[in-house]
Amino acid sequence: MRKYVIMGVQGSGKGTQSQLLAADLDIVHISVGDIFRWNVQNHTKTGAFVRRTMAAGELVGDDLVESVVRDRLTSHDWNYGFIIDGFPRNRRQAEFFLESYDIDGVIELELPDSEVRRRVLNRRLCADCDIDYNLIANSPKVPGRCDSCGGELVTREDDTEEALAVRLRDYHTETHPALELFRRKEYVVSVDARPAPEVVQAEIRKRLGLPPAKAAPQHEAARAPAQAPASKEPASA
Repeated sequence: MRKYVIMGVQGSGKGTQSQLLAADLDIVHISVGDIFRWNVQNHTKTGAFVRRTMAAGELVGDDLVESVVRDRLTSHDWNYGFIIDGFPRNRRQAEFFLESYDIDGVIELELPDSEVRRRVLNRRLCADCDIDYNLIANSPKVPGRCDSCGGELVTREDDTEEALAVRLRDYHTETHPALELFRRKEYVVSVDARPAPEVVQAEIRKRLGLPPAKAAPQHEAARAPAQAPASKEPASA
């Protein structure tokens, strides 16, 4: 069983790298962001609160995030392990996680703020099927339209200059202390997130002592739609 945490600023490729690693190792990819977005798209009570928070570029409160993670990990669908992204985002969440679960490693994806801005402001989301695109690395065949369903590509509510500025500030002031806690326990491997996804994936595997991928990773992994959480309605904070 392998249990990993992947951390990095918005736009660093956490989702892409998690999906590539999960598919090859037969472990479960748990995205806290996807769980919250599912609630937003399905108009749950939790989703209404999260939507207001995300639109402002702010982070969801610790109590709700910890509740969602706890509920998700009690689903026990991760027989061979998991990789979790979008959590923890601060020292309190990191302490909660370390007290509750054993982990094998923390993957830190390093990306300069200038590259974060370039990537994030070029992200688009299909309004119909939720597939993610990046106009830099994987632009659609027809501009503004999803390759899969033909739906309109839109900018996510939290992919604005204003929201990004808040996210960068919070990452540097809140998430770095969480990383330092993991680093002191020698869990962290740091990987440059600027190269192509397959290069980053190979370096992650090398740093974790994992064998090479069974099949060459494909950029299409970045276009996978968000999955509904195992427990559809997270507990309220």
